Amino acid sequence: MKRLIKILMACVLCLAIAMPVQAQFRRQAIVGGLITNLSFKQDLVTVDHVGGFQAGFAGEMMFPGIGFGIDLGFIYNMAGAKVNLGERKIWSSEGYGNERLMLHQLNIPFHLRFKWTRMNGLEDIIAPFVYGGPEFNILLAHSKCEAIDWAGGDLSLACGGGFEIHRRWQVSFAYTWGMTYALKTKLLTNFSARTRQWTFRLGYFF
Repeated sequence: MKRLIKILMACVLCLAIAMPVQAQFRRQAIVGGLITNLSFKQDLVTVDHVGGFQAGFAGEMMFPGIGFGIDLGFIYNMAGAKVNLGERKIWSSEGYGNERLMLHQLNIPFHLRFKWTRMNGLEDIIAPFVYGGPEFNILLAHSKCEAIDWAGGDLSLACGGGFEIHRRWQVSFAYTWGMTYALKTKLLTNFSARTRQWTFRLGYFF
């Protein structure tokens, strides 16, 4: 994962050096919805998806003429899943059942993106784009469950796309894979989970 981050940083640096013109930087406010699941190392208990939401700000820096750029943001995420710990005696004997495990996170995405900007003027009305890259999640708070140890943060990898409308609005969707564990159980120390997440976002440039 460290190697992937170094490669991404090197790509951004190469783009910045190669472009003789000044990059275009814009800011946007973001709101969105999440559908999250927790992927445990072993299939021991039932896990159900839970919806959540996010809100925050992001900056987009595009290099004119080639359509490549980067984006970086600070976004609040509320995500989690329902985990039926009561299906196993090791937890049901302690009084645990179908637990709703929620994480409140500061999400910091760092994406490379490509936007189609040469469509004979059509891009001023609608311009498709794709993006991908790492996301850093810092744990701010979590639901109360004494059976769980929570990681202070985790790293994920996102891939998505969307449309920019009239150079003002952006509608996007993405799928995110957790690369490091977000939580683990106390009684089974090797029973940890990573997040899996669908994200739907609406952004407005100001």
